[in-house]
Amino acid sequence: MKIVGLSTGAHDISYAILNDGIVEYHAELERHTREKECSGDAVQYLLDNEDLSDVKYVCNFIGRWRGGIQTRYPESWQKLQNILKETGGEYVEVGHHKAHAANAFFSSPYDESLIITIDGGGDCDGTGEVRTTCLTAWVGKGNRISHLCTLPMECNPGVFWSNFTKQVFGLSTGPPLGNQCGTVMGMAALGDKSKYAEKIYSSTGFFHMHGFPFDEYAEIAKESEQAQFDIAAGLQDATETACRKIFNDISDLVGKKYTNLCLAGGVALNSVMTGKIPEWMPEMKGIYIPPVPYDAGLSMGTAQYHYHQTLQNERVDFGDYFSPYLGAKYTKDDTLQALRERGGMAWVTASDEDVVKLLTEKNVVSVYGGRSESGRRALGNRSILADPRFEDMKDIVNERVKHRQWFRPFAPSVLAEDVKDWFEQDLPSPYMSFVSKFKEDKLKKVPAVVHFDSTARTQTVTANGNPWYHGIISKFKEITGVPMLLNTSFNDREPIVETPADAVNCFLKTNIDYLYFYEYGILVEKNEHVGKED
Repeated sequence: MKIVGLSTGAHDISYAILNDGIVEYHAELERHTREKECSGDAVQYLLDNEDLSDVKYVCNFIGRWRGGIQTRYPESWQKLQNILKETGGEYVEVGHHKAHAANAFFSSPYDESLIITIDGGGDCDGTGEVRTTCLTAWVGKGNRISHLCTLPMECNPGVFWSNFTKQVFGLSTGPPLGNQCGTVMGMAALGDKSKYAEKIYSSTGFFHMHGFPFDEYAEIAKESEQAQFDIAAGLQDATETACRKIFNDISDLVGKKYTNLCLAGGVALNSVMTGKIPEWMPEMKGIYIPPVPYDAGLSMGTAQYHYHQTLQNERVDFGDYFSPYLGAKYTKDDTLQALRERGGMAWVTASDEDVVKLLTEKNVVSVYGGRSESGRRALGNRSILADPRFEDMKDIVNERVKHRQWFRPFAPSVLAEDVKDWFEQDLPSPYMSFVSKFKEDKLKKVPAVVHFDSTARTQTVTANGNPWYHGIISKFKEITGVPMLLNTSFNDREPIVETPADAVNCFLKTNIDYLYFYEYGILVEKNEHVGKED
């Protein structure tokens, strides 16, 4: 049974293909428009790229704009209706938070779990007004999820963070630069939380924003960079205090009977907060956040909800790893064509061992291969890699490649089997979902991936999850004794590269030293001569 899921809100447009319960494909519009978090006609996007003749259901979420695609995009909506009428397919709507909860639980390895969704707002409240809820709790068991409780829109850490990001720090919260709430999270590690945390928390009443003095904090932020860091630290701590109370209250509501937690919604991207959940909720032996917890993941969730909950099909067993590599795959011919269309490059045949040697010689190498990873975090198939042992490597990548603030950290991709030897928490984090603290004796060994508070947002890499990536990190470990690489997304202020042409364009406009198409053993460097392939 083939089901299409849609995410058709004002941002994070996407669609997903579900076949017999397995997510076969996920496409986020921004990867193709090259505009972060872009809006657009999701239905036309689907019609332009997919044959719907064998699709049984098309599922979309109901958000604050109930019936939005019908009124905003009437032409493409009518085309979809005509196709479904011809094929006998059906159009289905699923609640925003239901879709978040379904995506979190049905892609998790758990048969039973507590589920929490937390974001900036989602479902209509039935009044016809633009009022939404920002948090829901559910219980998942087998192929069913059951609603537990809801918090109203006023209790909203998602919008609160957005307001701070935009009004206090003057950073973007949408297209074309994308949501920069993560920048504020990076700032927090350099601040003194004691200056503002209690004041921010006590004056919000769990983030009731009416009358909150954002202007006051904006004036303080103008005083100095350190003042900005202190405010960010206070905001992070206040958010953690609120989330800890909310999460524990929900766990108490069910008598702390659940030992697994699934988490989704945009707030789940706050990896500093999520990394502290094991401390807050020691009863949780497993914590799962899907690779696309924000609204682009709703396309998967709507289809999963309908397949499992409505149609009552049994769960799909993904084992302990739901693959995030759900994008398109490109051929060697696609790759060579992209190289030949641009000048200024030379390329040769190379091996993973060659690339590891280049990394140890302090080169920055972008890697490209396989299907693109869904979500905002590169996980080895569309990544920029570097040797974490060089103290100045963070500055090199920030300045030469990413062109972003000096304090922004980089994540280590770590062999899963070595996490316990390097970090205080042995927490599976295949999608960079959690921040963990380094062990004291390891800090000086990998300074380029250690944040100012001795932490890092880890990606734990397994041979099952990504065989190639696990293999090249293992080769690096054999030479250096270090089981990790500095990993950042293959982009420069635009969305992660999707096509080979995107990869070439990003490579040429930045100071990345080499580009490696690992599937085809093609190593590219900038050169004024005409490139030749072996």
